[in-house]
Amino acid sequence: MNNPQRYLITAALPYANGPSHIGHMAGAYLPADIYVRYLRRRKRDVVFICGSDEHGAAITIQAKKENKTPKEIVDKYHAIIKKTFEDFAISFDIYHRTSEPIHHETSQEFFLKLYENNIFEEKENEQYYDEQFNQFLADRYITGTCPVCANPNAYGDQCERCGTSLSPTDLINPISTLSNKAPIKRKTKHWYLPLNKFEEWLKDWIIDGNGRSEEWKKNVMGQCASWLNEGLHPRAITRDLDWGVKVPLPDAEGKVLYVWMDAPIGYISATKQWAIDNNRDWKPYWQHADTKLLHFIGKDNIVFHCLIFPCILKSHGDYILPTNVPANEFMNLEGEKISTSRNWNIQLHEYLNEFPGKEDVMRYVLASNFPETKDSEFTWKDFQAKNNNELVAILGNFMNRVLVLTHKYCDGKIPAENESLLNENYIIEYKKNIRRIINEEYIPAIENYRFRDGMAAMMDVVRLGNKLLTDYEPWKLIKTDVEKTTGVLRICLESMIDIAILCEPYLPFTAKKIFNVLNVKNTNYDFEFCQQRLSTENKIGEAVYLFEKIDDAVIHKKLEELEIIHNRRIEQQNINTPVETKIYTSVKSTIQFDEFAKLDLRTGIIIEAEKIPKTDKLLKLKVDIGFEQRTILSGIAQHFTPSELINKKVTVVVNLAPRIMKGIESNGMILMAEDAKGKLYFIQAEGLKDGGMTVS
Repeated sequence: MNNPQRYLITAALPYANGPSHIGHMAGAYLPADIYVRYLRRRKRDVVFICGSDEHGAAITIQAKKENKTPKEIVDKYHAIIKKTFEDFAISFDIYHRTSEPIHHETSQEFFLKLYENNIFEEKENEQYYDEQFNQFLADRYITGTCPVCANPNAYGDQCERCGTSLSPTDLINPISTLSNKAPIKRKTKHWYLPLNKFEEWLKDWIIDGNGRSEEWKKNVMGQCASWLNEGLHPRAITRDLDWGVKVPLPDAEGKVLYVWMDAPIGYISATKQWAIDNNRDWKPYWQHADTKLLHFIGKDNIVFHCLIFPCILKSHGDYILPTNVPANEFMNLEGEKISTSRNWNIQLHEYLNEFPGKEDVMRYVLASNFPETKDSEFTWKDFQAKNNNELVAILGNFMNRVLVLTHKYCDGKIPAENESLLNENYIIEYKKNIRRIINEEYIPAIENYRFRDGMAAMMDVVRLGNKLLTDYEPWKLIKTDVEKTTGVLRICLESMIDIAILCEPYLPFTAKKIFNVLNVKNTNYDFEFCQQRLSTENKIGEAVYLFEKIDDAVIHKKLEELEIIHNRRIEQQNINTPVETKIYTSVKSTIQFDEFAKLDLRTGIIIEAEKIPKTDKLLKLKVDIGFEQRTILSGIAQHFTPSELINKKVTVVVNLAPRIMKGIESNGMILMAEDAKGKLYFIQAEGLKDGGMTVS
């Protein structure tokens, strides 16, 4: 699809059970907004869809915590999330809700279409039931001890300590969160999507790329390959719950669609509502082959958007499949995984209360550190450094200098062009470099979802402007050549328009300020045009500072707040965790340094993982060690699932002699640590970003 007629862009529907934080913004919403703003400036036909995901057990659990109804919960958090997106200028064409009637109707239509096509499997099995509350328990209503890491507070679908995906029956000593009593098992009937029947088609479409027009990101492909190599299984699409989209069958009383099925259909129902609101036809965006459909999500949603939702769309028969799913990894906070339940996050609406007017500062810092192919990290020190050393010192400084000099030497008016200056080699090369950066770096980066690189290219244009000022020194040149001085300022002012255009997808508030101070009324420029024309003699606004420095005291306060949260959590863990006596094996016999020096230890990143048939312990891993990718067999299958190993940072012995196991050659060994209980831990280099670094 080289020239799509239209674009349908979706961003993951956020759960309406709490406010949004920086991890959400960096994972899906800001990358999608940058791409959409870019497309609009290129005059593309694009619709940008999102909305609140308002169903599922997470909503009902939050309702119980706050002693409210599910409706009250979703109304509360939908309003908070929607306003947060508006405050950060996330430019959705519609921000919808899955509680709206049009969504329930659309979801039920999908279910009935697949039901009539005999896609589903109907099964009766045993599920946990709370006798005191007389109801079946959704996964999140069951807690117990994780069988992998012994976390006593693991949920029925996932352990938040070790990240292992679980089923309620995996838990040791399960407890109902409703009654705090052990649930019983009771038979119930549900409908299942037989994902196993789609395996070959998914492998052909995703792995082999048949029918896809774009390459997918390696981290997305790696996770998809891992799931497919493990083997897919039928997945229930209904749940025993009283909050959600009712299953539209006569024998389905008390059952709703599982939230993972109705949530992505929310993209379609939102598009329908947008079409109604704007007197448009929604079908071309979902049903015409010349539409480019893109899902912007975090890595925890890859399985739903790359495997499950495509199976649903294909089973329906009338819908196109996603062209790409440029999923991001996770953003961590000050060395730890962001967690709402542990209060380890930066909530966006609270940030704006503390840093009013600094929406673009956060957009810039997040975009410069997007977890595009691997996990990244937000730190308050980096936030301060990027604001002070880049936004203030480079972008803000260039604009302020140009405005001050224009007022000083041109009476605040746009000066005329200097023809002889335009023919100087320096200026010719200056303009060529701007065009080159825009056409060869900025545009390709955004087109290929490399948004960090796109913003870096934008800042390179700003650096060129600062260099031009420094090299020509108009404050000195004015003494000998007034016309040349004003000509230099004219070029700088035109460069500011270029910068505003390049800024707009990333820093929309900043772009608007630049256009306003230059009194540019028509801002509808495309990126293809460089050095935009300005009307001579037009007055510019007063010199302004686009950004202001952030003091050390402000950052120190934020770090102190996190330290208090961290210390409280450690204290609580110490209270709740019994003291264990650790028993370690004795030290092995002494070796000489020369013997140790023979080991070649390198950092590595696991990019693929799969089980080896007819073995309980071995996993086959593909590890990126920088200079090449290695196949390494590791006996850790009883400790880790293949899917949780993708993008795991490891330390590898790379000069170990190859060994054949189960007919597969293993080239290397991954170092592990083992505690007294036999739990395994990966040995990781602090601050590891890439594979191939030498460990010494």
